[in-house]
Amino acid sequence: MAVYAIGDIQGCYDEFKLLLDKIKFDPAQDQLWLTGDLVNRGPNSLQVLRLVKSLRHSVITVLGNHDLHLLASHIENRRSKTDTFDEIFAAHDRDELLHWLQQQPLLHHDAQLKWTLIHAGLPPQWTLQQAIDCAHEVETILRDENHAPELFAHMYGNQPNEWNDDLQGWPRLRFITNCLTRLRACTADGELKLKFKSTPSQLKKNTYPWFKVPDRRTRHDRIIFGHWSALGFYNDDNVLGLDTGCVWGGTLCAVQLDETLRRVEVKSIDGGLPLDE
Repeated sequence: MAVYAIGDIQGCYDEFKLLLDKIKFDPAQDQLWLTGDLVNRGPNSLQVLRLVKSLRHSVITVLGNHDLHLLASHIENRRSKTDTFDEIFAAHDRDELLHWLQQQPLLHHDAQLKWTLIHAGLPPQWTLQQAIDCAHEVETILRDENHAPELFAHMYGNQPNEWNDDLQGWPRLRFITNCLTRLRACTADGELKLKFKSTPSQLKKNTYPWFKVPDRRTRHDRIIFGHWSALGFYNDDNVLGLDTGCVWGGTLCAVQLDETLRRVEVKSIDGGLPLDE
């Protein structure tokens, strides 16, 4: 069995299909790990959702910020000109697809492979077990049809921006969600810089990519993430960054999680969106 990790798809269905063909993916014996952000910005989010859902037990996907935004937009009837959700909302199988999406995890840990899959980042104060436990806190509410609307109503916002073990309620759940689905950079003390989207070279003094914070407590744990297209492919510091910006005209990247970490990519077919979209 081969296990492949693939970066943010964001509605790039054609490239996703080409990549699966290129790695000769066999759902009967292989497994896909997806870094989240299956949807939005790209042209074919509905087809991506249908394909990933159809793969059933041969795929593991974590939720990204765009996936959560899709769920919140549906439940709260939010609409934005920059979102590409209309085809999903009009689909005959919309409710089935969104219910399936809502059941997906924010973090996946494989003790045998010794890899952990997330969408964005982890604050430096968390151990891996804390990250697993915190993700489970949000997942429990997200999967509860009665309480999920409250989660989406309180999800948006950048505060609190520092971890405290005494955090409770919606501020605690918002912080956890922001780390796992939006974090790219933070200070040495763990203050989240959630508005930062550029390359690491543009970071201010005493601000680091989340995975380069000195003495990060998960520095000995192997972590796969996406979300940071300006960073691109990254394989160092015990982390594997896989968002290579397909939706922006880059590539869609797969890495086989074997000893060699074999990397396979396909180019964006139509050149992607303008970078300031």
